[in-house]
Amino acid sequence: MKVFDLRSGVDRSDGGWKKLLARPVYEGISLENSVRNILMEVKEKGDEAVRLYSGKFDNVSLEKFEVSSKEMKEADMLVPAELKTAIQEAYANIELFHKSQVERVKVIETMPGVQCWRKMLAIQKVGLYIPGGTAPLFSTVLMLGIPARIAGCKERILCSPPSKEGGLRPEILYAAKVAGISKIFKVGGVQAIAALAFGTETIPKVNKIFGPGNQYVTCAKQLVQREGTAIDMPAGPSELAVYADQSANPAFLAADLLSQAEHGVDSQVLLVCSSTVLAEQVLLQIEQQVKKLARKEIAGKALENSKIILVPDAEEAMKLLNEYAPEHLILACENAQELADKVVNAGSVFLGHYSPESAGDYASGTNHTLPTNGYAKAFSGVSLDSFVKKITFQKLSQDGLSRIGKTIKLMAEAEGLGAHAYAVTIRLKDYSAILKA
Repeated sequence: MKVFDLRSGVDRSDGGWKKLLARPVYEGISLENSVRNILMEVKEKGDEAVRLYSGKFDNVSLEKFEVSSKEMKEADMLVPAELKTAIQEAYANIELFHKSQVERVKVIETMPGVQCWRKMLAIQKVGLYIPGGTAPLFSTVLMLGIPARIAGCKERILCSPPSKEGGLRPEILYAAKVAGISKIFKVGGVQAIAALAFGTETIPKVNKIFGPGNQYVTCAKQLVQREGTAIDMPAGPSELAVYADQSANPAFLAADLLSQAEHGVDSQVLLVCSSTVLAEQVLLQIEQQVKKLARKEIAGKALENSKIILVPDAEEAMKLLNEYAPEHLILACENAQELADKVVNAGSVFLGHYSPESAGDYASGTNHTLPTNGYAKAFSGVSLDSFVKKITFQKLSQDGLSRIGKTIKLMAEAEGLGAHAYAVTIRLKDYSAILKA
């Protein structure tokens, strides 16, 4: 990790903070062109193209994409009992948190005889993308499958990259079973996003696609959105920012930073603090801890994209972190609760010395599918709201329309929309006749 000292002065110009806080990215035009070509081929050729790209990128040849009931039963037997218990406990916490987000219909009478209300209705067909590759994220199955079930989505289609042997990890299949997902396809990458967006002979077309992924998957999601398929958010390579004061434990900080660095070579982590001594202690801990990781080479590459930024005080730290808008933000300091009130841009926030980001990744109850790459400035993480549409209703009585009618007519006529005004006038004429009689 490189160290940048901003304590003597802060350059917030485009050449200052913008350059300092830049994420690692691939060359955009070539990436988009490559992804678009795959999308269009799958759109035109369906399963044939999916099979071609699965062979090219995943080194697997599959006759059938859908996971069979036999594969589900075999997976159930392969998952250790202790892990099943852990998955079920995580399920319970995630379900409890997301059930609390259900909104009851509340009828509001804005004036006598004028009633308005809003109702949550499930998106009928949703596609759930579960990353595989070097880290098969079965936890994401719970994060997407549970709110989709609570929302009442009728069709929940899961896609995930297969192994070279042509199967999915048993943990993914077991988590899908627990979350109530029955349609599962062994397809990953851009070809999976294309299949979900356009539909193929075997993979159903969906209304909205959810799930994190690498830059190729993220680009694919953004492109299919232009074609009419909704997406949850631009969720690309994982990232973490940490603010720490003198009360922080350097070993804890190093472990947190490495927990995100091990996600992938294009991940990024930031440590923001005021102490040179703390920064040096954290670097030493990272050096010691990374050697013990099974994914040390991946973490090492991610650390090359990562930074320690020294700032004069907590106020400057929060300004910088809000500008960065991290996917995950840890406030490892004595006044974490107070600083939390100053957070305006972040996907999910972890307060204090005993709230590791991995708690949110797995089992605390919050959702770990979050906006990355600065999109936390405008996007929220996945929640129950992500799986529903909210439709408004209104009901006016004759008396209600007579009370509000003049306001509607005056506004419609001022906009030059006479038919709008007449739709009210014709009703009020009838009502006036009734009243006179």
